[in-house]
Amino acid sequence: MSTKRLRILVLVCSTRPGALGPAVGEWLAETLAPCARTLDADLVPLAIGDLQLPFLDEEEHPSTGIYHQEHTRRWSAIVAEADGFVVVTPEYNYGMPATLKNALDYLGPEWAWKPVGFVSYGNTSAGTRAVQHAKQVVTTLRLVPLGSTVAIRIADATREGRFHPAEHLANAAEGLLAELVRVSHALAPLRERECASAVAGPVVGSYARRLVQDDAPEVTVLQRCCWTEEAVANGTLDVPALHESPDQVRAWLADWQTTGLWRDGRLLGMVRTRRSGADLHVGRLAVVPDLRGLGLGRWLLRTAEAAGEGCSRIVLSTGAASTRNLALYQGQGYGPVPTSTDDGVVRLAKTVPA
Repeated sequence: MSTKRLRILVLVCSTRPGALGPAVGEWLAETLAPCARTLDADLVPLAIGDLQLPFLDEEEHPSTGIYHQEHTRRWSAIVAEADGFVVVTPEYNYGMPATLKNALDYLGPEWAWKPVGFVSYGNTSAGTRAVQHAKQVVTTLRLVPLGSTVAIRIADATREGRFHPAEHLANAAEGLLAELVRVSHALAPLRERECASAVAGPVVGSYARRLVQDDAPEVTVLQRCCWTEEAVANGTLDVPALHESPDQVRAWLADWQTTGLWRDGRLLGMVRTRRSGADLHVGRLAVVPDLRGLGLGRWLLRTAEAAGEGCSRIVLSTGAASTRNLALYQGQGYGPVPTSTDDGVVRLAKTVPA
């Protein structure tokens, strides 16, 4: 699971002139700013009225992800980038406002496996019936509603027409955000497995995707775990993968095409590739020790080799005493490349079929 900062959309739903919603949204953003920094999350305020969404006007079903209208594509991009949502909603006649229902109905896959928390306001029920109504809808979209809520009774939170919430509401809002962040992290593997760029992996429940710079902490841990054994086998600690900091890993992740194999938020293995002239260079092939022998290394190597279209050969290297690695590579058709250096490293290559 990537350790990138979470992007939390704070959605203010009321579009009625003079509504309390914008004031509640501003209070929420100001109140939660310190907590958000601590939780490594970014709050992104957005008013539904600013989206200028007409009543649903797409021909295709939202589940297809096929959008013909520009306003739908904009809304889709905003929701797709978010890791969770805080919905600020009034209660209208025992339910949520039509603006919220319409905004939800526009999209499909973009909502899936993301948490949503509710900050409601109203009179007698403090908006709780709107939340009850909304929860029935969001679960159908595979959004995950939180147990924590913030319910604001308008008469208790306004003085002389201005919004003055009590301290317990701020505490409730901080609790909601903390729960939302925890749930968002827990759901991240489900979101990643269903994203368009993820492919099924070789073991049940695993999936592969390109690693990005935000994955540097997990890559650093995997390298320390895997290359310790290599260092012992080759009798040297002079192994770059053992000593790289997360910042150094982040730097090379920007330059190499790196595939990571994941399951339940755990990085199981990786491999990186980069073209140089007519050669495809393969490196940093790693599999967690407890899952070796299950074919993960061969699967990752084949995945890397698939990037060699148009190259004349694929080259890689390993320690001279890394017998397990040498057996894998030779079994996949790699042969030694003559070299004049004696640095304890074996260089191997194989020709790419025309």
